[in-house]
Amino acid sequence: MSRAIGAYKQHAADPVEARVTAYAPLVKKLAYHMVARLPASVEVDDLIQAGLIGLMDAARNFDPDAGVQFETYATQRIRGAMLDELREADWMPRQLRRSMRDIETALSKLEHQLGRPATETEVAQAMGMPLAEYQELLADGRGHQLIYYDDYDNEEDGRNALDNMAADHDADPIRGIDDADFKRVLVDGIKTLPEREKMVMALYYEQELNLKEIGAVLNVSESRVCQLHSQAIARLRSKLHDWTQK
Repeated sequence: MSRAIGAYKQHAADPVEARVTAYAPLVKKLAYHMVARLPASVEVDDLIQAGLIGLMDAARNFDPDAGVQFETYATQRIRGAMLDELREADWMPRQLRRSMRDIETALSKLEHQLGRPATETEVAQAMGMPLAEYQELLADGRGHQLIYYDDYDNEEDGRNALDNMAADHDADPIRGIDDADFKRVLVDGIKTLPEREKMVMALYYEQELNLKEIGAVLNVSESRVCQLHSQAIARLRSKLHDWTQK
């Protein structure tokens, strides 16, 4: 009898093990995609470990009769587990947030003065720092997002900026915002980005490539992709400033 029970338990566990094995690559894909939106202090291995826990939880609790595909269900649970892990860490130091806002201000002023997007060298000069220091700041600010809750001065509701990324659509700020005016301003802003930054945004948000894959496409380093992504976000935030202050 005990042997039969053991055989039954092993058989019953097989679907769970099979799902975890089959979808383990999804955890890695989501981790590498998410880490590009986080401070450089966040280790991708930590996200992967948290995501694997979320995947195992999804595999154990999945109901095939619920009318939802396992991949969709697992993706939400994996992201949720990663976000739970991140909530215990430092999201983005305030000093770094201030530095990124300084970049946004410099970009906005220079664009009005020049009538075109400013180059990195021009921004660095306007901020009174060497180009290498400016690029390092961009790399450190890779967790900078298009919109933060504090852009609306509503931090008293207790929500965390990480919650912006909790659902599938929120992982993509272009698809996750419903306001028609915002979309119009955002689309217009993307059109004015320098060509390489525009390509980074398309590869990351539309094609869902990670930074390493984008670097291979553009024939640049992963750190360079971080810089281009951060600068593109800063350019867009500078254009969206008036909208967020409504």
